[in-house]
Amino acid sequence: MSEMINLKAAAAAFFKPGTPIDRQQLFAGRQLQIRKVLNAIIQPGQHVIIFGDRGVGKTSLAKVVSDMMRRAESFKTLNSGTINCDPTDNFDKLWRKIFRELSFAMESQDAGFEKSKVTSAVPIASILPEHPLQPDDIRYFLSSKIDKSIVLIIDELDRLFDQISRSQLADTIKNLSDHAVDATLVLVGVGDSVDELVAEHQSIQRSLVPVPMQRMSPTELIKILETGEEGSGITIPEECKTWITHLSRGLPHYTHLLGLYSSFSAIEEGRKEITINDVLAATTSIVQTSQIIASAYSKAVLSPRPGNIYAKVLSACALAKTDEFGYFTAKAVCEQLSKILFRECQISDFSRHLSEFCQPKRGPILKSTGAKWYRRYRFIDAMLQPYVIIHDYSIGMLTNQFLEESKEKSRDAVNGQ
Repeated sequence: MSEMINLKAAAAAFFKPGTPIDRQQLFAGRQLQIRKVLNAIIQPGQHVIIFGDRGVGKTSLAKVVSDMMRRAESFKTLNSGTINCDPTDNFDKLWRKIFRELSFAMESQDAGFEKSKVTSAVPIASILPEHPLQPDDIRYFLSSKIDKSIVLIIDELDRLFDQISRSQLADTIKNLSDHAVDATLVLVGVGDSVDELVAEHQSIQRSLVPVPMQRMSPTELIKILETGEEGSGITIPEECKTWITHLSRGLPHYTHLLGLYSSFSAIEEGRKEITINDVLAATTSIVQTSQIIASAYSKAVLSPRPGNIYAKVLSACALAKTDEFGYFTAKAVCEQLSKILFRECQISDFSRHLSEFCQPKRGPILKSTGAKWYRRYRFIDAMLQPYVIIHDYSIGMLTNQFLEESKEKSRDAVNGQ
């Protein structure tokens, strides 16, 4: 039993779906994005906004950058690494949370006979004014109290709902850039955050470096699996890596989940090598432990009418080919639905379902854009798309050629062929 626990702990140390990655040696891929953030940090007057869908690794990127800057002696970072916005924050509360994590060196005279000078660290929060902080207050304290280049990472910007506070944050960026303050703000949020922030101040575009986080490529996802494989001692055959990346749909969160639960399944069977059956077992574990997203799925497909195809249409949406922004067309859904139903489908067969998926009655889980004759759709919560596919594989609803081939490979491996 102790060996099993140790093996599971080793796997959990490298496959970390529940927490952001905070060490560079565990962070796979995203080298271009890391370079863009670091290049902006070393340029005076430049600030960064990292944006993208949920589950693409934005927070992990921010934490890795924070870890890298903490190791550089010429830079100062927050003690906590990052500060998270929450729905109750306004501009003043957010910056008081930030300054709580920062201190400055203050000299004073020793009370002894030698009268030597004593240097002590004083929290900036202890010297803040009582009135609500304004953008120029931020400029003053960052420029006068910090003796190093400072990097401040503000995460979950999309949870800062107060529009006045967002406007003040845009003013702060402009203020810091105009006065060449040696401080870099790295903001992290979903896709809409960058548009809303820039809308407050078109002039900050020259000071704000956008770093979009698209879904990861299969090569990058495989690198995550290889890192976990090397660190945990669990072997992941190529066919299993291929299946895991297929199910993950570009989201590293699901690659970590599938890698972790597949490892657990193999370890519980007394093996150190994952099989396709372990990956299939992992899909079941994910469905059983994802209660919140499971509720959204159930709401979307629930219907009292026998023979309804809501679940199958949603599965087709999840499998549909998308553009670089995650949008898909009804035609792309039609292609996948025809494979799922084993018959030729027409868009008219499911257009009502797409419309309902965009309405509160079933979520909404999709949003649509474009003219009626060329309407496109995308998942509002990107995390739901891989979940739908994982769910449908776990219950055997999806039996496409890929799954059948994977099962055959698994049987061959078990039979020693």
